[in-house]
Amino acid sequence: MSVSSPANKLASAGEPVLVALARTGDRPAFAELVKRRQTTIRHLLRRLSRDQALADDLAQETFLQAWRQLNGLHSIGAFGGWLRQIAVNIWLQHVRRDKQFDALDDTAEPVSAAICDSEQLDLLAALAQLQPITRLCIVLSYHEGMSHGEVAAATQLPLGTVKSHIVRGTARLRELLSVYACAVNE
Repeated sequence: MSVSSPANKLASAGEPVLVALARTGDRPAFAELVKRRQTTIRHLLRRLSRDQALADDLAQETFLQAWRQLNGLHSIGAFGGWLRQIAVNIWLQHVRRDKQFDALDDTAEPVSAAICDSEQLDLLAALAQLQPITRLCIVLSYHEGMSHGEVAAATQLPLGTVKSHIVRGTARLRELLSVYACAVNE
């Protein structure tokens, strides 16, 4: 006779069940949610922060805040989007703390566009050369698959500003990556 342990039951439970249990204070259920979602959140924050250690710290902060605010989640089925929004907010708070970001300043000079060794310049390196808010809009739109309206809601920026960041950021990425392609082909 096989006896299922509580951990095995949690591992096979659906996410809505885990969220419901976690909302009642069930720490093992929340730990299972973290286990399932940590890679996605860490990857998002790594794309945004360009720093693996910082991204890991911000991911930990994201999950701590999620645990504290879990009762504020209105729909159990919206956990993934809710968690992503917390991660974006944590990253924006970090950037604002470091005074690297002014959401209303479209005139900021771009980060140095110096091209590094052709083997090192890839999409992530090109993304790293974008202003933080532009990088955020690009990552949320292209990597996370969010619509412009969803990006505007997540970043609390006007829709037109989001569209401008995406258009300018995409053009800048093309420019950076075309220089890379030329260097590789030479």
